[in-house]
Amino acid sequence: MIKKGRQLYEGKAKIVYEYKGDPNLVIQFFKDDATAFDGVKKGKIGNKGIINNSISTRLFRLLGEHGIATHFVDKISERDMLVKLVQIIPIEMIVRNIVAGSLSKRFGWDEGIVLKRPIVEVYYKSDPLHDPMLNDEHVMALELATEDELAYLRKTAREINEILCAFLEERDLVLVDMKLEFGKDAEGNILLADEISPDTCRYWDKKTGEKLDKDRFRRDLGKVEESYEEVYRRIFLESSR
Repeated sequence: MIKKGRQLYEGKAKIVYEYKGDPNLVIQFFKDDATAFDGVKKGKIGNKGIINNSISTRLFRLLGEHGIATHFVDKISERDMLVKLVQIIPIEMIVRNIVAGSLSKRFGWDEGIVLKRPIVEVYYKSDPLHDPMLNDEHVMALELATEDELAYLRKTAREINEILCAFLEERDLVLVDMKLEFGKDAEGNILLADEISPDTCRYWDKKTGEKLDKDRFRRDLGKVEESYEEVYRRIFLESSR
């Protein structure tokens, strides 16, 4: 039986509840709600919560096997994930392997250009400010993280990228870019948090370049549910090789 207590927080894609069995744990519930452009565009993607919970579970476990510390504890239902309670660091780490989205718009680069080296960008996690990009001096001035903590976030983001790129390539998926969030547990340890899914990553088909992620919702490309289902199917394959 799920020991779900009072609601602590509701975001765009998830709801966080108390876990009655341990004050250091919480339950993360995955919704079907979908938003884009700072919440201007809203909708629902059928079974998104179920799919994202399963995909995140698989990828958190994979990262844990490679020594990456995460907030993941267990998947306890099709939409519920038991995780460690963390204080989210208000920084979003964006790792980019291929030009897409805002990177294309900012520099006038064509989408699809493979970067010679992955780029790690830092953004202020603030809806009212529309998540502005930060440099290291901004992070220090805003006291969002220490210099050592920011270095750790960058290093870990690159490690996560390497692990996921290799795993996904074996399943004919290209990791174009992804958003990573981290938090601190009760002991002050920094853990990868949030989720890893087609909501937070861009996945393209390795052979055709077809988009298989939230961009299909953002850009009204159609076949949104089918794309999420296809990512789910491939991620749970042993390997295509």
